[in-house]
Amino acid sequence: MEKTEILHPSLQEVHQSVDTTQAGSIWKKIFAFFGPAYLVSVGYMDPGNWATDLAGGSQFGYTLIWVILMSNLMAVLLQVLSARLGIVRGRDLAQANREVYPASLNFILYVLAEIAIAATDLAEVLGMAIGLQLLFHIPLLIGVLITAGDTLLILVLQRWKIRKLELLIISLIAIIGVSLLIELLMARPQLNEVARGFIPHIPNQAALYIAIGIIGATVMPHNLYLHSALVQTRKIHRDPVHIKRALKLNFLDSFIALNLAFLVNVALLILSASVFHKSGYTQIAEIQDAYQLLEPLLGSKLAPILFGIALIASGQSSTITGTLAGQIVMEGYLRLRINPMLRRLITRMLAIIPAVLVITLAGEHAVGNLLILSQVILSMQLSFAIIPLIIFVSDRHTMGRFALSPTLKILSWLVVSVLVYLNVRMVFTEILDMAQQATHPLAQLAAIAGGVLFAVLLLTTLFYPFLRKRKLPTTYYLHTPQPAMLNNQQAKFQKIALALDFSEKDRAILSHALSLGNKDTEYLLIHVVESVSARILGRQSFDQESQQDQQQLATYIDLFEQNHRKAKGVLAFQRRGKEIVRIVQEEKADLLIMGGHGHRGIKDLIYGETVNYVRHHVHIPVLIV
Repeated sequence: MEKTEILHPSLQEVHQSVDTTQAGSIWKKIFAFFGPAYLVSVGYMDPGNWATDLAGGSQFGYTLIWVILMSNLMAVLLQVLSARLGIVRGRDLAQANREVYPASLNFILYVLAEIAIAATDLAEVLGMAIGLQLLFHIPLLIGVLITAGDTLLILVLQRWKIRKLELLIISLIAIIGVSLLIELLMARPQLNEVARGFIPHIPNQAALYIAIGIIGATVMPHNLYLHSALVQTRKIHRDPVHIKRALKLNFLDSFIALNLAFLVNVALLILSASVFHKSGYTQIAEIQDAYQLLEPLLGSKLAPILFGIALIASGQSSTITGTLAGQIVMEGYLRLRINPMLRRLITRMLAIIPAVLVITLAGEHAVGNLLILSQVILSMQLSFAIIPLIIFVSDRHTMGRFALSPTLKILSWLVVSVLVYLNVRMVFTEILDMAQQATHPLAQLAAIAGGVLFAVLLLTTLFYPFLRKRKLPTTYYLHTPQPAMLNNQQAKFQKIALALDFSEKDRAILSHALSLGNKDTEYLLIHVVESVSARILGRQSFDQESQQDQQQLATYIDLFEQNHRKAKGVLAFQRRGKEIVRIVQEEKADLLIMGGHGHRGIKDLIYGETVNYVRHHVHIPVLIV
């Protein structure tokens, strides 16, 4: 009999948090599915895409609009397939990879995914820093350092429900769209020329290079991991009829959201074509150059301001979804769950450090090259995300009746072939350039070896799932299931410690303590004085608060003695968490009861997190009331 294992869901804190199974109007049910694709769509309009759109419009006018349309259609297909994997199998892409590939290859895929997320974050850091510089004349280096502060925003947002987070992202997308729409109205593009841009046409080799850049930078690897997890925030009936309906509605969600991203990218290219190309500025590749020229060419001070606001909104919306993708990748590949705040801080530091080094050592003019480098890094990782995705959604053993049809499978592999070719070409062009520019033979050898390793890894990723003999498991372990052990006997505690704060919470703490003890139980009452004098002088403190706290502690001890229970009071000073842990350990208590502080988010940084500190440093049961 096949072993059944426990499946750990993606984004567990919001998994199936949006219930689509409840009775209601048809429109309510439809809108319950809408949202995940909007979080994904911000990756298609992040600052990394702005440079290619601006360059394409300034050099070739409206000629390359059709390239954006084609790349957007490819993106819609791949995101729909990513959503299919999450809906049908209840897997995100990282989890599915872990089930199929060997541990060594999985670790490499994990490292590549983390590098891609860091590269995405690098583009967002630079985009936001440029936006701050343009709007407020802040030095670029200072702007980069300011972006570190958005970790506080993530700390607040991680407490939100998924629907609130989706609403925030949609609001930021609206800011981007409205800003660019106003600028287009100012630019007054020729609609007949815009229409001709949808006719496929490549005028020369330079246009081909930019077209490759637009296509290569369109599909973001982390979005495939992200979408396959986000669709699992919807709770659906697990029968074929409702799964099919979920697939249709998620297709509609993806189609609408990604076409909004398409409109943003087209708006950037049209703006660049109608303002810069028409005025003879055909070499606009830097975002800063575009900003500086908008006011004189459009004759409006509002134009560059809207441009900067849209850029900042673009960077901020992308950074939120990048954090979620990082969590998905780490938990899926490594089965490692860490504090989202620490996860965000690590990712942001990996982006800020290279940005600070480049700006400090090479100057602000090198930022454009750094932005391009981030897109090259993304291109390197893309193949290792889209190839497994097509393999998984085509597998009839795991997808059943929802596996891709032959027609859709051929179309998918055709799209993957185009994207892989363009990205492999870009990667090997960079490697050849590095080998030619290298003066030392060892450097040339290292560049060539890197290309060979890249090719071997790519071929292994493609062919390994077809060569392996073991069938895919239907579920897998995150935590090893343990046999249930039930004991009806009440636990006997010799010494119960109570952490008291002399507030209304004490009533519940005292009540639980009495119910869990008996006449032989000794009660240890702990209170930490938090006045300024107590923090500085410690036990030598004799201020009004210290005296009142001593009297209150004595009152509580009298209450226990009146109920014929043994009680002892300890008044502590200075840091709450450390003092509670020290006293509990010294007194050898069997159980600790304490009250929850009732605050979270930013307040945790202000007031501290006593409960979390204590429960991680004591080795006895802790009851939080």
